[in-house]
Amino acid sequence: MNSMKSEYLKDFEVNIKLKLAFLWVAVMFCYVYGDYFELYVPEKVSGLLSGNNLLNSPMKLFLASILMTIPALMTYLSLTLKPKVSKLLNIIFGTFFTVVMVFIAGISISLWRTFYIYLSVVEIILTIIIVWSALRWPKLSIKNEI
Repeated sequence: MNSMKSEYLKDFEVNIKLKLAFLWVAVMFCYVYGDYFELYVPEKVSGLLSGNNLLNSPMKLFLASILMTIPALMTYLSLTLKPKVSKLLNIIFGTFFTVVMVFIAGISISLWRTFYIYLSVVEIILTIIIVWSALRWPKLSIKNEI
């Protein structure tokens, strides 16, 4: 008799803090690749060299650095902060970056920036998942035993 044996792969529940941290890592990779690939858009490099670009002043460059520091720090903070603080920051910054990416996707419409719109949509989805995951942060269940 030929018995068919079902094999099940063992899985485990991933901690919410790890999920959030790695979602922020994925968001950061999309940001970095989007900015890198943008260097291939015609006239981009000449605009960088001439100063004719969005970040054309020391203050704008500094503000952009602050903006991009937040997702990078959230990878660490999601793991190390107390759950209530981490949940709150993930909701706030996840929502903020969702709005930012909706705006950026809206102003990036051109054939040469199709890749940027695609990455923006992925980033929007990821930041929505961050907010959704933080909102559904698992609660500790304490059972009363007599």
